[in-house]
Amino acid sequence: MDPVLASYRKIGSYSEEDVKFLLKDLSEIHLEGSTESREKRIQSGEHYSESLPVEYQPPKEYLKLFHDTLDEYKKIVALNVGLVAEQIIRLKGKDAVLVSLARAGTPIGILIKRYMEWKYDIHVPHYSISIIRGRGLDLNAIKYILHHHPEGKLQFIDGWTGKGAISIELTKTCQDLKNNEGIELDDTLAVLADPGHCTTLFGTRDDFIIPSACLNSTVSGLVSRTVLNRKFIGPNDFHGAKYYKELEEEDLSNLYVETITAQFPSISAEVSREMEHFTQSEEVTFSGIETVKRMMKEFDIDDINFVKPGVGETTRVLLRRVPWKILVKDWESPYVKHILMLCEERGVPVEHYPNMDYTCCGLIKNVR
Repeated sequence: MDPVLASYRKIGSYSEEDVKFLLKDLSEIHLEGSTESREKRIQSGEHYSESLPVEYQPPKEYLKLFHDTLDEYKKIVALNVGLVAEQIIRLKGKDAVLVSLARAGTPIGILIKRYMEWKYDIHVPHYSISIIRGRGLDLNAIKYILHHHPEGKLQFIDGWTGKGAISIELTKTCQDLKNNEGIELDDTLAVLADPGHCTTLFGTRDDFIIPSACLNSTVSGLVSRTVLNRKFIGPNDFHGAKYYKELEEEDLSNLYVETITAQFPSISAEVSREMEHFTQSEEVTFSGIETVKRMMKEFDIDDINFVKPGVGETTRVLLRRVPWKILVKDWESPYVKHILMLCEERGVPVEHYPNMDYTCCGLIKNVR
């Protein structure tokens, strides 16, 4: 294997005990464009990872909704963290090395690490690295981790699944690593919610609201989404990201982690009960893709990347893309309160669409 070339420097507002981001700090470089201009460039062929959306700064009403959502669903999040952590311990034991996918996976990875420490006094390493649709995992980051943990059993972690694009990207990269470099990695993606039936390692297949999906960097260690722009990322660099230090006063990242972690004692017995009857599911059908294909036909959409199913992905469409319309399965679902608020704020039409696996779905506007 090549020698380790990329160098680690701390980035973000989490402690290094919780996570080490293997990312190059691009804070001094202007990468943001308006949502509309960026959308046009992406739809004209520029890769989404070459630039960044302007960080959405939510109004007070929306922040209140985040806090209310966190209060309401902290126990459900903690329960699913516990279920995923227990499965990882069964599969990997104390040799586990947690590798969360920046940035939605990062708070989830921290919570899984915290659960293992709380329940078993196991202190596993946790890194957060970049994966980019169409470009794969950051191989410099993988080599860094393998160099420092040659006996480690890597476990990839994300927040949720939508269509399964990241699961597919992860599998492809792991296959390439095996074929090209003889490096064998487990491509199973651990997530809290798997409504798209894309993995065997999940807390639930319900498309519920994970509160960290409601915000951007201020609940992900003040780190931007990851960037792979060859103007700024050399062959021996990690993929890049920005550290939004100017948002330190608005940062809720550690509050989020502490709030969920405080729930561990109250969900411990339920986790134990569920794990007694637990059997590893092998059912990976990517059934969500069929729903997406049906939507594409019904709404005359020719690009699968314009359809973003699931609560987490719909939220992202509203925060950083140009939405055309939002589809909602059930108006009364508590999981879509923040979706409906964002739609009202941005003037985005909402349509009732009961026949889908997901709670909601975001359709991106064709601006070409």
